[in-house]
Amino acid sequence: MTAPPEWLTVLTTIDSEDKAHALAQGAVEARLAACAQISAPVTSVHRWQDAIETSEEWQVQLKTTSVRYEELEKYIEREHDYETPEIIAIPVVRGSTRYLGWVTAETAPETAL
Repeated sequence: MTAPPEWLTVLTTIDSEDKAHALAQGAVEARLAACAQISAPVTSVHRWQDAIETSEEWQVQLKTTSVRYEELEKYIEREHDYETPEIIAIPVVRGSTRYLGWVTAETAPETAL
């Protein structure tokens, strides 16, 4: 049995730039993510309730640790206004020691500081 990856990039999309900024800001303020990048509008094509839909969305990439993932997922679900928001965690298999150390330090729970 292998251990889960220590660091993750978590992806979500949302339907406005303001909402993307609020989601990113809140996650970083709560130390659930060390940082977040918001991509300019992307076109999303998806099936929802038996219909094909096309919409403009903003993608948010959040850098976190596996220790903080569950809380980050709950935060996104609570703050997101989609019924079923996209929440995908991609393992970071390699990265610079300094950067990954920074992600770990910035996402440490307050009690660990």
